[in-house]
Amino acid sequence: MSVNPDIRLDLQRSERLGFDEAIFCAGKALPHLVHILDHAQQAGMRMLLTRLSSEQFAQLSEAHRGRIDYEPISRTGYFGTPHVMSGEPRVAVVAAGTSDVFVSREAARTLRYYGVPHLEMTDVGVAGLWRLLERVEELRRMSVVIAVAGMDAALPTVLGGLIGGSIIGVPTSVGWRRRGRERGFARAARELRARSARDQHR
Repeated sequence: MSVNPDIRLDLQRSERLGFDEAIFCAGKALPHLVHILDHAQQAGMRMLLTRLSSEQFAQLSEAHRGRIDYEPISRTGYFGTPHVMSGEPRVAVVAAGTSDVFVSREAARTLRYYGVPHLEMTDVGVAGLWRLLERVEELRRMSVVIAVAGMDAALPTVLGGLIGGSIIGVPTSVGWRRRGRERGFARAARELRARSARDQHR
């Protein structure tokens, strides 16, 4: 248990759940981050750091920065050595546009941290459908596709008619029709529900 009353790291999470402690860094003061990293190092813990801004990372000591594999686009960091990759990719992370990469890269980096082989595809949105169709055979070999797209939710909807694997739709706060985001999400939800019903009757 941490001696700082503001912080209680879950030191047994890995043994209990099979997942390492993950630290959501947004909004955390520098002294809190330093204490978390110091305590994790003393306990021999590895951790996934999420939403760690470039400014927060720059404020850390050189010793702390040296222990973190930091990726600024996704704002993720590996404190310690990530899990070993094994097997062939069965998961794909697909981003509709380059504006969605900050979310898709976070998903890809999380998979990499846990040693999950995966494919990462960027800028394959349906505005230029040929970009997606060029790689659809690769996607059909995946058990799970994480589709990251803007408010219109078009990408997961189109993928639902092209591939047989499970689709996880992840909306981002970009898109041409932000005012109609509820309609976009609703369309995606209807498609995924219909797909689930079809799968249950196969």
